Amino acid sequence: MKKNLCVIYITFGLLFFNISAQNSISKTWVADLGNGTYKNPVLYADYSDPDVCRVGEDYYMTASSFNCIPGLPVLHSYDLVNWKIINYAIEKLTPEDVFSIPQHGNGVWAPSIRFHNNEFYIYYGDPDYGIFMVKTKNPEGKWSEPKIVKAGKGLIDPCPLWDEDGRVYLVHAFAGSRAGIKSLLAISELDSLGENVISNDRIIYDGHLIDPTIEGPKFYKRNEFYYIFAPAGGVSTGWQVVLKSKNIFGPYERKIVMAQGNTKINGPHQGAWINTVSGEDWFIHFQDKEAFGRVVHLQPMIWKNDFPVIGVDKDGDGCGEPVSEYRKPNVGKIYLIETPQESDEFNSNALSLQWQWHANPESWWSFPDITKGVLNLYSVPIPNNYKNLWNAPNLLLQKFPSDKFKVIVKWTFYPSENLIGERAGLIIMGVDYGVVTLEKTEKGLILYQAECLNADKGNKETVNKSVLINTSTLYLQAKVNSDSKCVFSFSTDGNRFKEIGKVFEAKPGKWIGAKVGLFCSRPQKTNDGGKVEVDWFRVDKY
Repeated sequence: MKKNLCVIYITFGLLFFNISAQNSISKTWVADLGNGTYKNPVLYADYSDPDVCRVGEDYYMTASSFNCIPGLPVLHSYDLVNWKIINYAIEKLTPEDVFSIPQHGNGVWAPSIRFHNNEFYIYYGDPDYGIFMVKTKNPEGKWSEPKIVKAGKGLIDPCPLWDEDGRVYLVHAFAGSRAGIKSLLAISELDSLGENVISNDRIIYDGHLIDPTIEGPKFYKRNEFYYIFAPAGGVSTGWQVVLKSKNIFGPYERKIVMAQGNTKINGPHQGAWINTVSGEDWFIHFQDKEAFGRVVHLQPMIWKNDFPVIGVDKDGDGCGEPVSEYRKPNVGKIYLIETPQESDEFNSNALSLQWQWHANPESWWSFPDITKGVLNLYSVPIPNNYKNLWNAPNLLLQKFPSDKFKVIVKWTFYPSENLIGERAGLIIMGVDYGVVTLEKTEKGLILYQAECLNADKGNKETVNKSVLINTSTLYLQAKVNSDSKCVFSFSTDGNRFKEIGKVFEAKPGKWIGAKVGLFCSRPQKTNDGGKVEVDWFRVDKY
C-alpha cells in the first residue's frame, strides 16, 4: 500500500480530510500538454461558478458546492493550469438540522474569493437565507464559521470590492425562484470589516431587455473605472458581459466581451479576471457539460479601449471566442503538473479531498482505519418515508473527473447478523441514478444492478439483473464514456470482470454534474448495524 510522505489534518466533526501532497497525476484528464501549452477545460470536473484570486505567486479558486459537504472547495495553482484541492471553507451547512437532509440545488451558490488586509474572504449566497461570509489567514487551515452579511430570500452571487478610500461595497444578483425577480444587479455598502451591510440595495443594472438572467457579478476596479463582469443569457446558451463606470452606482456602459461564436464551447461565462506577476491578464470561466458538470476553462484576455477582450477576437469587434488550446500563462517559472485528487487508497487517517457527502454528515458514518489501510462505511438507517437514494444523506461521492473514465472499488461487506436488507453500493448519482449493490437477503448475498429514473420525483429503483454471490469481497466497476453511457461490472478476483444489468445513461443532479461514489445503508433504525470495508477506490482511463 502507498504511504503518504507528508500529512496535515483538519477536522470536520470527527471526520478527517487529507491535505497531503498527491503522489499521482490523473489518468483521465491532464490540461497541461507539457510543451508550454494547455488544453481546455483546465478542470474537466464540476467546479461550477469558479472564482479566483492571486496572492503573490499563488492562485486560489473556489466554486459553488450547493448541498455537498464539506462545502466551498479551495483549490490552489501556481500557473492557472495545474490545480489541486487543498481544503474546504465550510465544515457543515447551517441551519444544521435543515442540511442534515439533502437539499438538492440549495446551499452554497456562486461564491467569490478575495484577499484583503492579509486575510482571505469568501462571500456566497444561500438563496433561502441570504449572503454569507467566511474568512481565514491560512487557506489550508481553519476558516471562520459562516456569518450572515445580508439576510433575505433570493440574494445570490455576491462579490465585495474594497475601494481606495476604505469604503467596502457588495454587488449581488437575484434568484427569481425566491426573490420574485431576476435579471437585476444591485450594490450596497458594507462596514469596514466587510461583515455587515450598512446601506440599502441600489439597483445598478437591468438586464431584462438585452441581458436576461444576468447574474454572477464579479467586482473590480482598474484605473479610474469600476468594472462588473457578469454572465447573461442562461447557463448553457449565454455570453459574458462587462459593465464599466466611473461612479460605483453607475450609470454603467455595457459590452459583450466573450461569446460562443463558431466554437463548441457553449455558454462561456461566469468566472474570474486574474493577472499574473508578469502582467498578463486571464479569465477563468465554466462551460455546462450536462452530466459531466460545469467544467472550468482558462482564456487569454487583453484590454482594448478600457474594456477587456476575452478569448481570441478573430473579427476585431471586441468580442472574443473561447480557445481550445493556447500557450500557458507566463508566471515566470515552470511548475510540475498537478491535477485534483481522484483515487483513494485509504492508507491514512483522512479521506482524500475529492470526497463530499450529500448532506451534513454524522461523525460515525465513516472511519478511515489506518491500521488496516481501509475505509469503514457503516450502514446508516434509511430516511423516514424512504423511496430511493435521492434523499439519502450518507452518499460519499466525488465529481466526474473527465468525459471518459472508469472507477474500480475493492471492498468486503460485513452485514449485521441480525438484519436483512442491509446493502452497500457503487453509485452514479444524478436526477437519474444507476447502482450496483451487494445486499444481504434471506437467500444470502445478492448482487444486483439497478437504476432509478427521475429519482427526484420519488420513483422507485428498478432491478435490471441480480445474481447470488458466495463471497463478500468484490471488485465493482463502472465505465463512463463521452456519451454519458455507463456500464457496471463485477469481479471476484480483480482480473475478470463480468457486466451486470444494462447500460445506464448518467444525468446531472440539481445544478451539479453527476457524481460517483459509495454508500452503505440498512432498512430500519436499530441500535447497531454492519459495514462495508473499502480497500481502495481507483479512477483510471477507459
